[in-house]
Amino acid sequence: MASGTLAAFEPRKTPVQARATVTVQAISEATIQVLLRHGAESLTTTRVAHRAGVSVGTLYQYFPNKQSLLFSVLERHLEKVTEEVEDACRRARYKPLTEMIKEVVEAFVDAKTVRADISAALYKIAPDVGGIALVKREAQRMRKGIFRLLESAPECKASPDEFAIQIMLAAMSGAMRLVLEGGDSTTAMRKLREQLVLLCQAYMAATTNQHA
Repeated sequence: MASGTLAAFEPRKTPVQARATVTVQAISEATIQVLLRHGAESLTTTRVAHRAGVSVGTLYQYFPNKQSLLFSVLERHLEKVTEEVEDACRRARYKPLTEMIKEVVEAFVDAKTVRADISAALYKIAPDVGGIALVKREAQRMRKGIFRLLESAPECKASPDEFAIQIMLAAMSGAMRLVLEGGDSTTAMRKLREQLVLLCQAYMAATTNQHA
């Protein structure tokens, strides 16, 4: 079902040549700019094409409608967050558990807040463009990366608790969304980063001891 849901929003074709890749990147960036400036309701393929400096016909070669445009932007955003978390998992292997969790949480928060305005805008449109299925797909990737990371933790004497990993990711995502949608200040973002690390460190330490 998830794959079918995603297929309904996917672009018409993937760029192969370098010039086509540049064109698609320009369209994606224009989509973000129009979304931030005018909102999803006023976003149109014509407005995006004009902003990107391409014809509407060129845009339609890749994106059949505005939902496909928004899906593509959301997909890349979520993939980038996942890639940052996966990189953190690779860097943190064999470190103490508290350091592992710190690197993972900070990577997640930093990827989400490097452009907080974009993250907040994408939360609003996600339900209408296959966001639920995309989030599930990327969350599964992150769970796998964190599971492999925890397998290397010196404190872990048994297989990592997959449910605990799922709960930690849910806590990270929920807290992040709460702060971003509230339009909070840079100070609040910094506090979120610090306190989310503490929360996840304490929780994973407790569940690791219970699971041992």
